[in-house]
Formats: sequence, structure tokens, C-alpha cells
Amino acid sequence: MKKTWWKDSTVYQIYPRSFNDSNGDGIGDINGIIEKLDYLKDLGIDVIWLSPVYKSPNDDNGYDISDYKKIMDEFGTMEDWERLLDEMHQRGLKLIMDLVVNHSSDEHPWFQESRKSKDNPYRDYFIWRPGKDGAEPNNWESCFSGSAWQYNEATGEYYLHLFSKKQPDLNWENPKLREEVYDMMKFWLDKGIDGFRMDVINFISKVPGLPEAHNPSGKTYAWGGDYFMNGPRIHEYMQEMNKEVLSHYDVMTVGEMPGVDTEEAALYTADERDELNMVFQFEHVDLDAGPGGKWDLKPLELKDLKATFTKWQKGLEGKGWNSLYLNNHDQPRMVSRFGNDKEYRVESAKMLATFLHMMQGTPYVYQGEEIGMTNVQFETIEEYQDIETLNMYHEKVIDGGEDPGQVMKSIYVKGRDNARTPIQWDDSENAGFTEGTPWLKVNPNYKEINAKQAVEDPVSVYHYYKKLIQLRKENEIIVYGSYDLILEDHPQIYAYTRTLGDEKLVVILNFSGDGPVFEMPEHVAYEAHELLINNYEVDDQEQIQSIELKPYEARVYRLK
Repeated sequence: MKKTWWKDSTVYQIYPRSFNDSNGDGIGDINGIIEKLDYLKDLGIDVIWLSPVYKSPNDDNGYDISDYKKIMDEFGTMEDWERLLDEMHQRGLKLIMDLVVNHSSDEHPWFQESRKSKDNPYRDYFIWRPGKDGAEPNNWESCFSGSAWQYNEATGEYYLHLFSKKQPDLNWENPKLREEVYDMMKFWLDKGIDGFRMDVINFISKVPGLPEAHNPSGKTYAWGGDYFMNGPRIHEYMQEMNKEVLSHYDVMTVGEMPGVDTEEAALYTADERDELNMVFQFEHVDLDAGPGGKWDLKPLELKDLKATFTKWQKGLEGKGWNSLYLNNHDQPRMVSRFGNDKEYRVESAKMLATFLHMMQGTPYVYQGEEIGMTNVQFETIEEYQDIETLNMYHEKVIDGGEDPGQVMKSIYVKGRDNARTPIQWDDSENAGFTEGTPWLKVNPNYKEINAKQAVEDPVSVYHYYKKLIQLRKENEIIVYGSYDLILEDHPQIYAYTRTLGDEKLVVILNFSGDGPVFEMPEHVAYEAHELLINNYEVDDQEQIQSIELKPYEARVYRLK
């Protein structure tokens, strides 16, 4: 297996609005990030993925970009950004930026031109269609609810927006548009960044003719993903991007790809295909969604989690590369979702970190995860800011007459603002995030859960992460070893081995608040063992053939 710096790295995602505010306006900013670089360096991370900081009207918190080559005023200036890059590189940290090119903002000059007339030179930078039978061109539903089409009076046609109506989809069929995107990528790479995380990049190729979506429910709008996820020209576009841009730089790339399976991911990430280094897939974060989608809550079954992770570990083994994550700016806090954030917050946060960081792939730490931050429960819908959440609430409660209490329950579990509450730096007002009024309320549990407390406590979640990250740097087997599931049918224990040459590790994880007994399978042979990491005190000499595990216990042994 080819060894590269991005396989060896641990990535830390910064969502800048919520990270650290340096000027008291209540919004995190670039200078705020610079203030905390030593904290991140101390944690041991190698790469920072910075969510969008480009000029934007902020309809979808920066994922609606109106100028790809300017910095959003709220975040600072280009000089601030250049200083950030310089300060990071001085500390040996790499920077990957968000690339958002499935759509732009409707305030981008390209779209301002495009909407003026049908013969405007920029018309074809976006996807315009005439209506059908007095309605939209097709029945596709936007990812943020409602139709994926918006009518434009001036030209009497509709434009496609798979997300907010202020996020028109770019037309990748147009070679001029692609050239503009590649030039913009070179602009940032020439400034010295170390790669890109690509937002919904597998949406950029649409099936010609934009067919009607299959609609068994008979609702007005239906999910059209079959016609825009992993579309017919996607690999051609990815290979062209690589040839024109990425191959000329030593960079790391990760593509966010809803709906991708292991076979498709192997095509995107195989070395010899010259596309991307890795993808973000969504299978494991869809396991607790019912047939009604994300907001339709259902309990997570450990057997499903095992099957999904095992499928991805084995499916890309020797073929591509996995990205490893349990939360990000779009997903709820992992300790609230997969662990127990009430009785066993610290133990389950450590167990989940062990689960992830011991797999093959590049691990991603989302800001606040390293101190065990949790989901939040605001009392009223007015306290939420996320466009997806607000649109869904409006559709279900205001338009659909559903019980607001039930809808709020699903927001408490799945809402994106769970991940976006400001970072809890200390126990002072607003958790030390800002001296002003935070753009989104701080989680009230910041008095108990904050970075200052975590850094000072040698057995905190933070110090556990530090140790995990260090172990990965010191043990090639954690990065490159192959993965094999053991105890496949155990309802509470997730255990697996890692193997590299003659070396073997066994990872033992209790995903429950009970005390199940781990029994070492007969085929896992060893004569001695060494404890690498654990989240409860353990006698290193204890026999490991049969172990009664504590709630949410994690242990990793090197077998000899």
C-alpha cells in the first residue's frame, strides 16, 4: 500500500462562525482561529479543514458563495487569512479549504448576469429550463424541502437549486464554467493551501433531460437523487479536475458524497484513476433514520453499525482509502448520538474516539468533539438558526399541522445546530467564545464541559484524544493495517483486529451501559499482550481471554 502524508494525518474541522470570536461581534473569525492554533498543535492534529470563509450572503452559513476569491467580512480580510496560513505552516499544520462548486450564491456576479436574459453569455453557467404544464420543469425536491426549482420573472424560466433557492446549481456541462472553477482552485493552491474538502461534489453531473423523480408517495415533490448523485459524467469531471489542477500540487482531497457506495467510492479513490484521495460517505449516519428520512427517528442497532463499517473497511481495503468521522457541521454531536451523554459522557466519548481512530483511514475530529461537547436543546424554534431545520419545521408544523413537540424532539436529536453551538473554551460568560452576543446560543452545559477544564484534567476526553492521535503517529499498524471484525453477532460489543505483517492489535469496545463479557475468539492466537490504550483503569497483566467490560469500556491490546 502506497504511504502518503494524508493517510498518516489526523484532520481537525473548524466551523469558523462557532470556533472563536476575537472582536466581540458574536461571530467566530479568522483571528480567533489564530489565537487557538497552539491548542490545536498541542492536541497533535496535522491538518485543519476550514469550512467556508468566502464572501457570502450567509443564507446557508457560507455554503452560498458570492465571490470565491474574497473573504467574508464577518471573518476578516485576505491579509488575516494569509496570516492564518502562515501561522499554521510555521507550526507544521496543513490547511485544506472547502470547495463549494455544485452551486454558488444567487448573489454571485455569474448568476446576476445569468438571470438577465436567455442570450446572456453567463446564461449557460447555470441550469435553466422552461416550466411544464404551468408548473416546475420536473418534480425534484430540494434537500432543504420544497421544490428544487425557482421561477425567474425576467426570462420566464426556472433555475435548478438542489439546496436553498439562493444556491443555484452550476452547469458543469459548460466547459467555460469548468475552466473558471479550475482557475479559482489554482488561485488558492498558489497561495499555498494543502488541499480541498469538496462539498456535495458527486452532485455536479446531472442526467441529461433531468427526468421526473420516482414518486411512490404521490407528494408534490420527490427525491431526484437517482438523476444527480454520481451522474453520468462525474468521473470524467473528476479526472479532468485532477489533470488540470490537482496533479500539479502535493495536496489532499476529500469529496463529500451522499449516496455513494463502496464500489463507486473505490472508483473515486483508487490511486491509478487520478480522481480523489478519499470520500465522505453517509451510510453510517443514515442508520438511525426511518423510511421518512433524516427526521424520522429510529434507534440505532449495533449490528447495523458493525455491518456498515465492516463493509467500508473491507470494500476499500487495498483499493482506495476511507475517511473516518462520526460528526461534523451537518451532523449531531457523536457522544449524544452514538454514546451516552448523560451518565457516561466521558467514558462513551473516549470509547467512540477509540472505535474511530483505530480503523484504517484518515480520522476527522470535529471542533469540540475532543472535549466531549454534546447536543443542545433550545426551548423554542426561534432560538434555532439553521435553514434546513427552520424549513422543515415550517413545512411540518405551520403547513402540515404536525405536533410541534414531536417535531422539536427530532430537532433535538438531528438538527444541524447541535454541532454549531459555539465552542466551550472556559466557564466564563458565553463559554469564553465571545465578549458580545453569540450568533447562536451557547450550550448551557459549558460550566462543566469546556476546554480549559479538559486541558487541566489529565484524564479528560481531550488528553485521551491526544494519546490516540500520538499512538497513530507511532504505530504504522493503526494507519495501514488491515481490519477484521470479530464477535460479529454480539449485541453490545464491537470488536475488531488490525493486522500488518506479523503485528496484530485487538480493539474491544462496549457500546452499552451494561457489563457484557468479551470472549476472545479461538482463531485470534497470541502468547502475550500489551495494553495500548484504555478508558478505565486496568491491570496491564490481567488475562484477556475473557473480560467483563464496564459501561462503554474501550481497550486496545497489541498481541504478541
